[in-house]
Amino acid sequence: MPVEGITKTTKSKGVRMIRRHRSHTEGTHTDRPSMSRYRDDVETDGMPSALRDRLYDLFGQIEKEFDTLYTANITLQERVDALNEKIEVSSTSDKQLVDSQDTPDLGSKPKRSSQISQKIKTTYKVSTSKIVSSFRAPTSSFTYVRDYRGHRDGVWEVKVSKSDPHVIGTASADHTARLFSIETGICLLRYTGHQGSVNSIRFHPNKDLVLTGSGDERAHIWSSQVTLPTHGEVVKSHSSGEDDLDGSEKEEMMEDQDQVTDCVTQRSPLMELSGHVGVIIAADWMAEGTQAITASWDRTAILHDTESGEIINTLTGHDQELTEVEAHPSQRMAVTCSKDTTFRLWDFRAPAMLVNVFQGHTQPVTTAVFASNDRVISGSDDRRAKIWDLRNMRSPIATIQCDSAINRLSVCDATQIIAIPQDNRHVKLCDINGNRIGRLPRSSRQGHTRMVTSVSWAGDTSTNLFTCGFDRQVLGWQVWIQPKDKE
Repeated sequence: MPVEGITKTTKSKGVRMIRRHRSHTEGTHTDRPSMSRYRDDVETDGMPSALRDRLYDLFGQIEKEFDTLYTANITLQERVDALNEKIEVSSTSDKQLVDSQDTPDLGSKPKRSSQISQKIKTTYKVSTSKIVSSFRAPTSSFTYVRDYRGHRDGVWEVKVSKSDPHVIGTASADHTARLFSIETGICLLRYTGHQGSVNSIRFHPNKDLVLTGSGDERAHIWSSQVTLPTHGEVVKSHSSGEDDLDGSEKEEMMEDQDQVTDCVTQRSPLMELSGHVGVIIAADWMAEGTQAITASWDRTAILHDTESGEIINTLTGHDQELTEVEAHPSQRMAVTCSKDTTFRLWDFRAPAMLVNVFQGHTQPVTTAVFASNDRVISGSDDRRAKIWDLRNMRSPIATIQCDSAINRLSVCDATQIIAIPQDNRHVKLCDINGNRIGRLPRSSRQGHTRMVTSVSWAGDTSTNLFTCGFDRQVLGWQVWIQPKDKE
């Protein structure tokens, strides 16, 4: 039955389990089982044809069952969202009714009017207080700008270049990473050096270098030097008339265009980092850029020397597979997330490394990022994002309740706005104190059609927020928040 409770148990523990536990090791990463992947496994095992055919049939039935349940739950979620909007409208009307009842009516009995007013106030006290608080929120606007096309499978991560603010990078389950021009959407470079799903992409703090982690148990360092498109290429990219197409037609055109697009291809890394015996789910540069840290499904993280490729330290302690690693932008610190429901802070500033364990989530922790004022924001499959103070790590200072499992979130350096991507195709926006600002618009013609896997803020550009998902889309948005002191 497609109810909200079953969304978590079926989609998160079923579909989500398959994509996270199968695909990396087999070189692809999808949010539903792929028959070709199972077929390859069966054929290489030399099974009898009758048994193999039976397995094909069973896997096909499983896939259809997942598709049906996933679609049903998405439809139900849309109905729930619509009902929530109606409730908000109704609450607004109720508040207006309360205000009208508070206004003295000289033509009626004061006692009767007072009783009605008090009853309405008591009944709708909670809803009206929420409305009043929402009136105090900053004015905001969220506008879709463009998409960035080329990937043939789900996109796991999107990041903005630190050395060139006009470039974004993407990591995909199609075994490739790509660099795009923010202003034009043109693919500038395609990296094909990995033999498995590319699960993460991070830019060097100050050099034209990229670090990618993959399901092939390797992390690669490669050059991100690109040439921005000329005016003629920009005009050509905007003359195809694609914007009037629906989702399926866009995907077909995207595949056709990718075959003829003149995109520079890089096939070999400048440096390969090894040492893990499992999927590398993420890799990041340390603050100074001479070291990198990788996180793996082998339950360890490894600190590497990026110039020699040597292993400096192997970090152990997590009880289950790691899901993410993020380095501090200016300090020698990093956080690792795990399916064991915890995330750990590794402090390399002292001669003796310090480790702090953060507990507070009830499901796998999928993301953790550093923010200003010594804060860390974590997100989990338990549908909660928590804001922590590094100076007091016993409990979070705020909790953000979401509607679905949370993926790789991002905090804007300038505004300290948190963008939270979710499995239910939405991106929620909150301030650094956990107060809700809004969410990115989503419809049949814009927004993601499958789970949103990652978000990334840009600096002072017209397109300042980027999202990616397992619908193969990478989208650019213009997000504007009016500061409170200007209200």
